[in-house]
Amino acid sequence: MNADILKRIVRAIAEGSQGDLDRLARKVVDSERQSGHTRLADQLEAILNRPRLVKNGLAPTTDSERSLKELPLSRRHGELLATVIPREALEHHMVLTAATEERFARIEREYAARERLGAYGLQPRKTILLYGPPGCGKSLGAKRLAWNTGLPLLKVRFDALISSYFGESAANLRAVFVAAKERPCVLLLDECDFIARSRVNSKDIGEASRIVNSLLQLMEGYDAPGLLVATTNVESSLDEALFRRFDDVFQVPPPGPEEVEKLLKMTLSSVQVSERIAWKSVIEKLAGASAAMVVKAAQDAAKAAVLSGQKIVTESHLKNAIAELKRGDGKEHGE
Repeated sequence: MNADILKRIVRAIAEGSQGDLDRLARKVVDSERQSGHTRLADQLEAILNRPRLVKNGLAPTTDSERSLKELPLSRRHGELLATVIPREALEHHMVLTAATEERFARIEREYAARERLGAYGLQPRKTILLYGPPGCGKSLGAKRLAWNTGLPLLKVRFDALISSYFGESAANLRAVFVAAKERPCVLLLDECDFIARSRVNSKDIGEASRIVNSLLQLMEGYDAPGLLVATTNVESSLDEALFRRFDDVFQVPPPGPEEVEKLLKMTLSSVQVSERIAWKSVIEKLAGASAAMVVKAAQDAAKAAVLSGQKIVTESHLKNAIAELKRGDGKEHGE
C-alpha cells in the first residue's frame, strides 16, 4: 500500500467519512490484485462485501441486517462460507401439483404456529430435504419458504467450505451451523450431495468421510430457530443415515399437463397471445420437461414474437422454441 492511500485512509477515519473509506478500500483491493496478490485481494473483497454492522453511526435498519450481522468465515482464508440472498431476489411463485403444494404449505403453517405447537410439547418441521430432477424447483422451493416465513435465506458456499486440510471442512461446516443457530434464517444446503455422499461405496476415508460424519452430528436434534433446507438431484447417492435426520423428505416432481399449461400462461401473461393456440398440442410436446424448461420455452417464444415484429405469440413460436430447447438438451446428453 502506498503512502498516499495510507494517509487518505487515516484522514477518512479521523473525519468519519464512511464513503471515502469504502472507495479507498476498493482502491486497496484493486492495487493488491494488480500486484499479483490475488488471494489477499479476494479475502479483502469478501470482507468488504459482508453486511455492515453499523451505517453512519446508526444500527442496521433491515431485518436481514439485524439477524445476519456477521456471516461465518473460513478458518484458513477468511472467505465467506455463506451468502445472504436479498429478499428482493427471492423468486417465490411456484406452480406445483396439489400434493406438493400441500407439503410446502404445511411447513409454512407449522413455522407460523411454532409457539402454539410448543405449548403442547410439539415441534414444527425444521429440516427439509427436497429431491428431484434438475430444473424442477428445489432451490426455488427454498426461496419460497424464506419468503413466506419472512426469514432471510443463507446459502452455503461449498466452494469455500471444502478444504484439503485435516478437519478444516468439518470446522467450517460447524461455523455455518453456529451462525444459523444464532440468527434465525433458512439455511440452504443446495445440492447437498456435494458434502453428504454415502460412506458405504466411497473409497475416501479422509476429509470427505469426516464432513459427512460432522453433518450427521450437526443435524442430530437440530435446534436452530429457523429452517434448514437441503436439495439434491440424486437422492440415491446420499448417505442413508442422513435421511433419518430430516423432519420431512419429499420430491419436487416435473410438472404434469395441468401445471405445464399454468406455467406457460403465467410466463406469457405480459405479452399478447394468439387465441388460436392449440394448448393441448403444445403441452404434449413438453411432456416430461422440467418447470425451468417450460418457463424458458415460453420466454424464448415471447422474445421471438417481439423480435419478429409480430408482437403476438403464436403456436408456431412456442413449438419452434420447444424444438430448439430439445435439440440443445440432446446435445448436452451426448445424443
